[in-house]
Amino acid sequence: MPGQTIVRPIEQQDYEEWLPLWDGYNAFYGRSGETALAGEITQMTWSRFFDAYEPVHALVAESEGRLLGLVHYLYHRSTTAIAPNCYLQDLFTTEAARGKGVGRALINAVYERAKAAGSGRVYWLTHETNHTAIQLYDKIGERSGFVVYRKLF
Repeated sequence: MPGQTIVRPIEQQDYEEWLPLWDGYNAFYGRSGETALAGEITQMTWSRFFDAYEPVHALVAESEGRLLGLVHYLYHRSTTAIAPNCYLQDLFTTEAARGKGVGRALINAVYERAKAAGSGRVYWLTHETNHTAIQLYDKIGERSGFVVYRKLF
């Protein structure tokens, strides 16, 4: 990664390079092969990035014309604040980009956009086994102490 890394909003022409990053992200969390996301979910996710009525956004990290990482985030209402919350939902970098500040740059770009949107907080989740990411997250955020529960249907 000798060139400068820039973080920018995703563009329609990024699809061919975004898709392997998206697939890599999903595979990391066990969504590949028989458990892969349905194609229509990927297509709907992609279309939401470009729909002004959707609160879902995407940024990419790029160096020397190649995408190195992605971050997807969304805004939502809360019962405890007037301003919207910003949920950083997906973050992924190529293996070669890890440990080189790309993930940090993507998160910082979300912080900047959330502040500009009037959001009072950015939050995210990761799996407890994602030790590499947790090392970064412990430096740039704080653990809330909340435990996540879910029920799948």
